[in-house]
Amino acid sequence: MGDTDRAVVKTYVPADQKATWQDHAERLDMTQSEFLRTMVQAGRRGFLDDSPDGGSSDATPRGDALEDRVQSMIDEGDAVSWDELVAQLAGDFEDRIDTAVQSLADDGVIRFDPRRGGYVSQADE
Repeated sequence: MGDTDRAVVKTYVPADQKATWQDHAERLDMTQSEFLRTMVQAGRRGFLDDSPDGGSSDATPRGDALEDRVQSMIDEGDAVSWDELVAQLAGDFEDRIDTAVQSLADDGVIRFDPRRGGYVSQADE
């Protein structure tokens, strides 16, 4: 399914759930549509691993966005070096990792264990 074959899908959820999804999408620098498409596809993979394509689709959460970001950095006028591209994009990725780690810690999934020198799963305890 290409970009020209898009269709609208509507769902109704409690307002607090929408707010939670909206906040999570913002933290991941995604649109709400991109976030929901990504989460649905991720969930489907858990149920459809026996399908011929592994439950995958043409949804590219983050893939095309990276190309768009590189293009916008280059379109700003001056030449952009490889190191400048990497520094900008790596910094954004570090921010996303930080957000993910914080979210997992807030949800009680992981925690930092200074004795072990890193993050550990709360499921182990």
